[in-house]
Amino acid sequence: MKLRVYLVDDEPLALERLRRLLQHSGRVEVVGATTVPEEAVEALTQNPVDVCFLDIQMPRLNGFDVLAKLSKQPMVIFTTAYDQYALKAFAVNSIDYLLKPVDPEALERALDKVAGLLASGQARGGNFQALLRQLTVAMQDSKPEYLERIASRLGERLWFLDLDKVTHFYAEDKLTYAAFEGKPYCVDHSIADLEKKLSPKKFFRIHRSTLVNLDWIKEVTSLPGGALNIRLKDGKDLTVARDRAREFKEWAGG
Repeated sequence: MKLRVYLVDDEPLALERLRRLLQHSGRVEVVGATTVPEEAVEALTQNPVDVCFLDIQMPRLNGFDVLAKLSKQPMVIFTTAYDQYALKAFAVNSIDYLLKPVDPEALERALDKVAGLLASGQARGGNFQALLRQLTVAMQDSKPEYLERIASRLGERLWFLDLDKVTHFYAEDKLTYAAFEGKPYCVDHSIADLEKKLSPKKFFRIHRSTLVNLDWIKEVTSLPGGALNIRLKDGKDLTVARDRAREFKEWAGG
């Protein structure tokens, strides 16, 4: 019998990615999903589920606030960008966590744990309110930190670039550049590394070699074959790869 699960995440892109991964697993029935914490409280109160996949940092109500408002606690798997060493508390009392971006293998292991706990009748236990307090402290001490500026070395000089003015990052000839005020500045990071260090709410990887700043996008048009063309406010055109187009639209709110 499939596990009945409910998904809560204020980032639409993360929510849809998790939904696709769970559906692909074939092990669960996704009975609902929302980006609004208050809707989650109402839905989970009226229709309890086996497992809730729950984001931590959300506006108005965080993940812990949502749980505190539920009279019947479901098993919980938190989805979070927080460092795993500050989240050891998530491994107790049938609570687990997944670091974003969610890895399919890690998701499978979490589902295995849930299935085992349910089968053994150990789905709940311990002082839940005390655990919530412990997790709240862990969250406050371990907020994710993203870069606010980035360094570029030119000879013996080191330039610091404000990320608000970086329109995009791109890789070329085994080097990575930041496009800043119309000029390329070489930075000592790979595109994959930057994807982890930059806020996912601001920068999106539109191609294996390109990250774009959402605030600099002026317009988006469709291209033959399913790709997209982005025109930046400075007139520069960039291409969203076909395999990234759907997620880009979700991320950009389009």
